[in-house]
Amino acid sequence: MEPTLEVVRAPAEMRARSIALHREGRRIALVPTMGYLHEGHLSLLDEARRRADVVALSIFVNPTQFGPTEDLARYPRDLDGDLEKARTRGCDLAFVPEAAAIYPPGFQTYVEVRELQRGLCGEHRPGHFVGVATVVLKLFNIVKPDVALFGEKDFQQLQVIRRMVRDLDLDVEIVGCPIVREPDGLAKSSRNSYLSPDERSRALGLFTALAIARAAFEKGERSTEALVSLARAPLDAAARQGRLTLEYLELRDAETLAPASGTLVRPAVLAVCARVGATRLIDNVVLAP
Repeated sequence: MEPTLEVVRAPAEMRARSIALHREGRRIALVPTMGYLHEGHLSLLDEARRRADVVALSIFVNPTQFGPTEDLARYPRDLDGDLEKARTRGCDLAFVPEAAAIYPPGFQTYVEVRELQRGLCGEHRPGHFVGVATVVLKLFNIVKPDVALFGEKDFQQLQVIRRMVRDLDLDVEIVGCPIVREPDGLAKSSRNSYLSPDERSRALGLFTALAIARAAFEKGERSTEALVSLARAPLDAAARQGRLTLEYLELRDAETLAPASGTLVRPAVLAVCARVGATRLIDNVVLAP
């Protein structure tokens, strides 16, 4: 028998479905997404299956995390394709709400994780993480998961959500899952679909730079200044050639996201963001002494 996938659109219906599952003693895992699923998302569904009895996926292009000049209107969408991918991966429930159901008329309550949202993407996308934290909290209240899974590619987002869960005493386990990459190292991303073949080649420069720093770290380099400089050199060269526009390259404490300096003694994340053509891409590697 082929696996089936139940699609739920109304928040009240989703909430009732989750309450009923919990009464049956079922453990629910949630994978929140904005759709246009790729292997990174599907790997989260696989891990969700290992951790819970019921796997739920949300597909919602969240308008509050896009700025006025960002790509909300052209963000890639393929709901039918997404549902088929989720079904074949063994997903049980897909929560696919309309924007008006999540943000009804008069909506005015938002969640802010003040320190972790500063810097990195937060500096370049004002209000982004307020939108992220708000929608994730709403999804948690509606789907009522026991565990929720997020990719480590969006590392700052993951830490924002972890802090929100701790600070607001939410009863949900947060699991971060490794970045899924193409064979050549490019991080899987829905926005990769924007890239032309030439831009796809140029985008690989982000991972190449991170890999240089990681190799030096694995050989014993612990100077934060040296690690950043090693990664920055090829990125600056690519920027001078017009191959990309570097937005940031920073080494941050992996838990607090405070800038790392001096000698690296705690796990840190080396995070990069660049525009390749009109497409904004992010990537990172975690360096753990």
